[in-house]
Amino acid sequence: MSALKRVVVTGLGTVNPLGVGVTTSWNKLVSGKSGIVALTEPEYQSLPSTVAGKVPINEWNPLDWIDSATVKRTSLFVQYALAAAKQALDDAQWPTQTGATGNMDRTGVAIGSSIGGLEALYDNAVNYNTAGYRKVSPLFIPNLLNNMASGHVSIKYGFKGPNHTVSTACTTGAHAIGDAGNLIRLGMADVMVAGSSEAVIHPLAIAGFARARSLATKYNDEPEKSSRPFDKARNGFVIAEGSAVVILEEYEHALRRNARIYGELIGYGMSGDANHITAPAENGDGAFRSMTMAIQNAGITPDQVDYINAHATSTPLGDAAENSAIKRLFVSHNRKASDINVSSTKGATGHLLGAAGSLEAIFTLLSIHTNKLPPTLNLSSYEPGFDCNYVANVSQEARVNVALTNSFGFGGTNASLLFRKL
Repeated sequence: MSALKRVVVTGLGTVNPLGVGVTTSWNKLVSGKSGIVALTEPEYQSLPSTVAGKVPINEWNPLDWIDSATVKRTSLFVQYALAAAKQALDDAQWPTQTGATGNMDRTGVAIGSSIGGLEALYDNAVNYNTAGYRKVSPLFIPNLLNNMASGHVSIKYGFKGPNHTVSTACTTGAHAIGDAGNLIRLGMADVMVAGSSEAVIHPLAIAGFARARSLATKYNDEPEKSSRPFDKARNGFVIAEGSAVVILEEYEHALRRNARIYGELIGYGMSGDANHITAPAENGDGAFRSMTMAIQNAGITPDQVDYINAHATSTPLGDAAENSAIKRLFVSHNRKASDINVSSTKGATGHLLGAAGSLEAIFTLLSIHTNKLPPTLNLSSYEPGFDCNYVANVSQEARVNVALTNSFGFGGTNASLLFRKL
């Protein structure tokens, strides 16, 4: 078997609660801005949680990215993915104008979603129940399926390489990027358009998560304060929407075309909690094993990791478990907890569910690219044992050569991605 290929990141694109576009989103993030707003529509007012991370309405126009016929025929999560993918492809300058046709068989797509077209499911179920078969849309199933983001991107650009979709709850984005990287490592593709998308800010979704006691409910009158990763007063996550896509490329392929490189994907870890359908083990064992695998996969040691972008969603149990896992792995005889740089960008964005991992991968890459640690917003008080550097409220300058990002999901599924500066 031939040697494994190296994988680098050459393009970034996103639509998220902080804005449309990578530069806008990053600048708002590091300056401490929040994308979480109140849900003021009447249909939300009877719910326990009335806050969400919404894509800014004044920045999002699907016709800026997609033709009107496609807008009419696609779910919102697909539209977000098409916009993020176009940004990322433009950023990577791929496909190039010369010789692009011959590369289509070697360019693939791996864009996942946790829930997919929830609104299509809801609307068609109501229509069928009230008016029968003929009121079900012919596009119901295509608008429902999670793989339609990958499908539409592949069709739009003519990418004929691997066409893959991941759906692993809130770990989806990280798994999509990790799996796509492995396809390049194995020589099955030269370029992969990888990421995830989610658009389920809907009364039914909020009702479901609220019934599972997962959502923040104490800050409905102060939405910007509602997502509080690692903070003593945290009481649940804030549902959010958006998409993030990266262009992964085989290293030599990127060098040959003189592509800009944001960083190298050097490690990918996965694990299962085997504990509970929604709760991690209190000691964070699954997170610990996922991070350990990523580090071993990269062939480095824990003390070489300069920054950890935590999954930390602002839930009491989840944040504590991840914090325990981070300290177990990274505290050593020559490294104190206070030396470990950890932050959760969900304080600014809320939790994008399946799209969280890919957005946080972008933020992790930009931390490497800019040598800046993004802040954890709303962090003002700590429980015992929370003694790392959580970059509370204000971004910090730091040399970041290697950074890790975590994603964990219902069903006990975990993923960790490890990136390195070139």
